[in-house]
Amino acid sequence: MARAWTLVNRPEALPESSDFALRDSELPPLGDGMVHVRNRWLSVDPYMRGRMNESKSYIPPFQLGEPMDGGAVGEIVESKADGFAAGDLVSHFAGWRDEAVLPAKGLTKLPDLGVQPQDFLGNLGVPGATAWFGLLDVAKAKEGDIVFVSAAAGAVGSAVVQIAKAKGMTVIGSAGGKEKCDFVRSLGADAAIDYRSGPIIKSLGEAAPDGIDVYFDNVGGDHLDAAFARARLHARFALCGMIAGYNSREPAQFRYMIRMIAMRVTMTGFLYGDYVSRLGEFYSEMGGLMASGKVKSHETVFEGLETMPDAFLGLFTGANTGKMLVKL
Repeated sequence: MARAWTLVNRPEALPESSDFALRDSELPPLGDGMVHVRNRWLSVDPYMRGRMNESKSYIPPFQLGEPMDGGAVGEIVESKADGFAAGDLVSHFAGWRDEAVLPAKGLTKLPDLGVQPQDFLGNLGVPGATAWFGLLDVAKAKEGDIVFVSAAAGAVGSAVVQIAKAKGMTVIGSAGGKEKCDFVRSLGADAAIDYRSGPIIKSLGEAAPDGIDVYFDNVGGDHLDAAFARARLHARFALCGMIAGYNSREPAQFRYMIRMIAMRVTMTGFLYGDYVSRLGEFYSEMGGLMASGKVKSHETVFEGLETMPDAFLGLFTGANTGKMLVKL
């Protein structure tokens, strides 16, 4: 019998363990074009918090009492689909569970890039691709730019820092606490700001006295306002996530947003799904940076399916450095 996590309550603020339940899940018969996958690695990501609300968005909400889903890497146990065989490693979206029977069209066989399977949930997965396209395509960052990255110790932020340094940019990253700031510097960042030590706008002014050309936003709130305050002429902001507001119903306030006009700031929101057609390009270029050692993987790993809610909630309390994963 397979097991899967379900959402049993829709949280109003920060979710609690009682909002989740681990339940047995009957697997459907293996029909033509289907595969049976046993998961090895599961991903938790901040965007999942939005799916716990019953609101319309770019991705459907979790249904109460039904198995949740998310990024996963697994091994095929049995296949009735052309092109897939037992033993193949695949990435798919049936996470939050230990095994699943799925249509083969929803799976991607992992390319042989000489990396660990879990890297396809990190630097070679959604976080890495989000960082790559957000920085280089959305923000059009280039050599010589001064780049500010919020949540720089997280999965996306740590990838942004490394890509930006590999491309010849000056990088300022924010993180919470001395240990995480030390980690951000170890990635190559020219400066790391501890947002817990004082107003972020003051710290960013000291780290970037000449202002910033690019802001990669994972946080929103006071970080975004500080970026408005320090924006240089024709600065470009890539809006990836705003974790500061995911568990709050209070409206955000931006004191320095008016500077967008004088500085002609371009601010663009984007999603990973916008770039799925270009993943071949991403695998080639990001794989090359990883092979050269210019980009390295960093993970925080929880063990066992039972730890999924704890791993997810840890995203909002700073429990992860790099990519948060659950190993089965």
